[in-house]
Amino acid sequence: MPDLEQDLASLCSDFSTLRAEVGKVLVGQDEVVETVLIALFAGGHCLLEGVPGLAKTLLVRTLSECLDLEYSRIQFTPDLMPADITGTRIVVENEKGRKDFEFQKGPIFGQVVLADEVNRATPKTQSALLEAMQEGEVTVGRETHVLQQPFMVLATQNPLEMDGTYPLPEAQLDRFLFKVHVPFPNRDELTEVLERTTGSRTTQVQPVLGGEAILRHRRRILDVEAASHVQDYAVRMLLATHPGGEGSPEMVTRWVRYGASPRGVQALLLGAKVRAALDGRVHVSFDDVRLTAPAALRHRILIGFEGEAEGVTSEQIVNAVIEQVSEVVEDGAAGT
Repeated sequence: MPDLEQDLASLCSDFSTLRAEVGKVLVGQDEVVETVLIALFAGGHCLLEGVPGLAKTLLVRTLSECLDLEYSRIQFTPDLMPADITGTRIVVENEKGRKDFEFQKGPIFGQVVLADEVNRATPKTQSALLEAMQEGEVTVGRETHVLQQPFMVLATQNPLEMDGTYPLPEAQLDRFLFKVHVPFPNRDELTEVLERTTGSRTTQVQPVLGGEAILRHRRRILDVEAASHVQDYAVRMLLATHPGGEGSPEMVTRWVRYGASPRGVQALLLGAKVRAALDGRVHVSFDDVRLTAPAALRHRILIGFEGEAEGVTSEQIVNAVIEQVSEVVEDGAAGT
């Protein structure tokens, strides 16, 4: 345990340094930055949703500059093809003057990959990310290419109500560890944005964390323990997102079509372990799971047609699930 505590202290230090470096460029968005960094150390991918102009792309680009990792960007458009993402085989002339095929890697072969405005492309093109995000490899033709680790996809999207957007397939959404809503800045933050962007002052960030350190932190985070009752709490929360599931609130039974997949509970626990580690603890608490739940579950819940007509959101469903399950667990603890 002493070695683990020492390693977690190193993680906390690197996390704080990285967060401060990102903060040199980004104004506000503290919760957004924290959630993205938690996803980074948990080994997952992150989907950022917000209207245009909220610095989603700036956040990803700044984070990539703060990490000593290869960065690539994919600008999703309606005419983008899967091969534009994964790469393709092209005809080249070899040393003997003969024609041969050579694989030209696509932008998915970066380590920090920005999938900008991912819901501007068609579902077929969006699905080109699936294998890379889940397996860490890309198959083109009969050849499979392993991606360099650490590998993280940070996708941005506009709300579906905006023109020219396509909903992400459920399988694609499920590959994201977290979905983060990017809020509109308040008055003070807008004033700070003006001061930073309309004057002569420029800010440069430096790489403060490399790939080996990230992989080392990821391995040690897995050693943070989650007791059986904490794991049960996470499982109960997942089951409660399903209509007719154990302990599901009335809102779920009435409005939800499909609940979260098993990846949801994995995301809950991985995110909770990172939160515990950042708090200097080697054990996960109920609060760690509770704080992780919105980002881990909101994109994995499919609202039914009636719910959509009534304006029910997955955010409301997740809040109802957290409240219901927490009451049941607390009542059970009080009765023992």
